[in-house]
Amino acid sequence: MRIELATAAGTPGRPNEDWTATVLPASGQGGGLVLLDGVTPPQGDDGCVHSVPWFTARLGGALVELSGSRRDLTLREVLAESIRRTADSHRSLCDLSHVRTPQATVVVVRWDEAWVEHLVLSDSVLLFESPGGDVHAVLDDRLDRLPPELLVSEAVADARARNKEGGFFTAAADPDVADRAVTGRTPRAEVRALAAMTDGASRWTEMFGEGDWADCLGVLEKEGPQGLIDRVRALEDADTERRRLRRGKTHDDATAVYARL
Repeated sequence: MRIELATAAGTPGRPNEDWTATVLPASGQGGGLVLLDGVTPPQGDDGCVHSVPWFTARLGGALVELSGSRRDLTLREVLAESIRRTADSHRSLCDLSHVRTPQATVVVVRWDEAWVEHLVLSDSVLLFESPGGDVHAVLDDRLDRLPPELLVSEAVADARARNKEGGFFTAAADPDVADRAVTGRTPRAEVRALAAMTDGASRWTEMFGEGDWADCLGVLEKEGPQGLIDRVRALEDADTERRRLRRGKTHDDATAVYARL
């Protein structure tokens, strides 16, 4: 088994709001990974005294613990309990009903000798490669399918789409959001490799169109996660006229994990 990961902050001197970890049980059988992309709040009050990195570290830690130790729980149950634990840790200090209370996108993968289970919530990306080389992307594409009028500004998106029916969902303070996650399982024999990326890394395909998901996985296989992130940074720096970057900030936090099973 080969597992590699890399992460890079989008802005020097600003904390990286992505979070990732892998877990390999002491038995040597199976494993798992967790990847979070913390949602940067707009300037102003978000109802919480804690930072986004504080939130992703606690949510991620709970996800790693429960996905690795509680095989009796489904990944939706793991996510719900992790959100509940994290919310309980700052409920007395913060307004968790605030639309911008700290939150994150989520990818969780767990595998054993028989199955590979997955969960994706919001716009991070999960890729599976079959033994024959076919690549399949698991995406929660609700954000991409929203009518443009719901995304004209952060205020409109917060009021009409964020964690709302008909909109898109992230892991914040409501455990019930776990029911909105994209989940499934695949026979272990049908998965040769997998990869998870925050949208700062998946820009290579989604924003810059340098290749499809199979090409992206090929970069991860040959150059590793840091190689993919370096390619993204070079493309961002070269887009001086913001032909591609008009839809986002110049550099975003970027994290990628590659696992060859």
